[in-house]
Amino acid sequence: MAADRGPTVIIDAHHHLWKVSRGDYHWMTSDMTVLARDYLIEDLKPHLRKASVTRTVLVQAAQTEAETEFLLELASQSDLIAGVTGWLDLADPRFPERLAYFRRHPKFVAVRPMLQELSDDAWILKPVVLGNLEHLAELGFPFEFLTFPRHLPHVVKALEQTPGLHAVIDHLSKPPIATGAMEPWGSLIGRVAEFSNVHCKVSGMVTEADHAHWSPDSLAPYVHRVLDVFGADRLLFGSDWPVCRLAAEYGEVVNALRTILSARLQPQEIDRVFGGNAVRFYGLERSR
Repeated sequence: MAADRGPTVIIDAHHHLWKVSRGDYHWMTSDMTVLARDYLIEDLKPHLRKASVTRTVLVQAAQTEAETEFLLELASQSDLIAGVTGWLDLADPRFPERLAYFRRHPKFVAVRPMLQELSDDAWILKPVVLGNLEHLAELGFPFEFLTFPRHLPHVVKALEQTPGLHAVIDHLSKPPIATGAMEPWGSLIGRVAEFSNVHCKVSGMVTEADHAHWSPDSLAPYVHRVLDVFGADRLLFGSDWPVCRLAAEYGEVVNALRTILSARLQPQEIDRVFGGNAVRFYGLERSR
């Protein structure tokens, strides 16, 4: 029974906050009626409360150190935000110095370049980038891959060259859920999962599905695949709010994943996906 498991900690391991007037969200255009407005912690709080989410990981949405500073300031002002995944330039030889600077903030918990936005799909394999990934691996500091399936062969090569990199694949690497296709994504994500130090966020799925007609059943094959190859101990729940609002509201995202997982996992395993794994992956006890 749930009462025997003790209190459940639910952590949203992937959401965004932004202030449009800052001006560095290069992907945001004025016709994005749902997204082109400010989203701050006060907007998110009611959704967290309804879903019994107690803490979050706030993830970068701009390719600037200035936004990373902005997110850390938001985190400093809110106990709800347990950690921040920020952007730093991995192609900069001074990356180790910049990383050391940001690590002085107790809530700086991971680094994420926006690989999906770069023109070179193999950017992750540049010598300077690999050198900086090796530095992250040596430190055991978390790294996030924001990719499409076409990037995964390069991700595999990068992982081969940076043994021990403590990493997570965001949004299942955005499989083509809207079409129902499983390959080549299914095979490629299986290759990534062979690296035992790599995790996967079950997040961002509704926006890759048919926005108007998605259902838990349309998401389930993709969740089942990552569950099969990563296991319940290497999956992390993330809402991808407010981006998820293109297709679903916060509670719908939470309920869909619970519905899918409940058909395959025990309650204790579901608890780990919804919280315990994020605490362990990001070292959130140490970030408070």
